[in-house]
Amino acid sequence: MIFDCDGVLVDSERIAARVQVALGAELGWPLTEVEVVERFIGRSHAAIRGLVADRLGEETAATWSDRFEQLHREAVDTALAPVEGLPEALDAITLPTCVASSGSHDKMRHTLGRTGLYERFAGRIYSASEVAHGKPAPDLFLHAARRMGVAPAACAVVEDSGPGVRAARAAGMRAFGYAGGLTPAERLEGPGTTVFHDMRELPALLAGR
Repeated sequence: MIFDCDGVLVDSERIAARVQVALGAELGWPLTEVEVVERFIGRSHAAIRGLVADRLGEETAATWSDRFEQLHREAVDTALAPVEGLPEALDAITLPTCVASSGSHDKMRHTLGRTGLYERFAGRIYSASEVAHGKPAPDLFLHAARRMGVAPAACAVVEDSGPGVRAARAAGMRAFGYAGGLTPAERLEGPGTTVFHDMRELPALLAGR
């Protein structure tokens, strides 16, 4: 069982979207929350920085990246919580679990640590920084499966973004698209994908009930 981190374990995507909208207004790329979800959510820090550089240049992209890390960390320290229903779902899931996220290890140590979830996954946390291509490429999920010693076809992935569910499908894994966050359900739908809205539903869905 492979969990994405932001928006699946910790309710951080709303924070990230607010910060990205504010930075866009400050640095010259006005963005709505919907546009941030479409362009940025589910993608790695490096991929987002590349999009900003293409639009505003490398210097502004560097400033944007640094400011995002600072503002995101400050907001996480004051407002971050686990995704609603997530702790109860984890308590009911008996399958081996891990985390595979576009975020860096430093970021995950911070967000998972702030929400009391880090110890649940310690030693089984994988980052896009460990592979050549981030989501929507399948590399990260295949890497996690190898490290866990499980065949891709035997894995299930819980994701909340379009790039994430596409990466799971590309890896040959069953995908569960969590539509209780910012990404509309229709952006998660596709072959081999079960879309759900409440994290407390997940244990029964995994059991096929």
